[in-house]
Amino acid sequence: MIAISATAVPDHLRGALSRWLLEVTPELYVGTVSARVRDELWDATSACVADGVAVLLYPADNEQGFEVRTAGQRRRRPADFDGLTLIAFGAMASTSGLEGNEITTPS
Repeated sequence: MIAISATAVPDHLRGALSRWLLEVTPELYVGTVSARVRDELWDATSACVADGVAVLLYPADNEQGFEVRTAGQRRRRPADFDGLTLIAFGAMASTSGLEGNEITTPS
């Protein structure tokens, strides 16, 4: 079984994923496909994710029992730590013009 989370991706990609997988909740696709189909779906997903984010989870013969692949602009990225996949957080881009952790309240 695989799971693909595809956030803010083009509609044509969502349609392509729904041909092979069930969209159990918005932007979350699950299903059972062969490794070849999984890799083809991931190649198509990562090629056209644009400004969105995509995450693929699939079974693997390792300590955790799964592998993680990511594509697109993201704050979280998988990092290998002695054979375990952990999630590393990057800095958030500030689009509000606030510096650091300042909080402004209305007057």
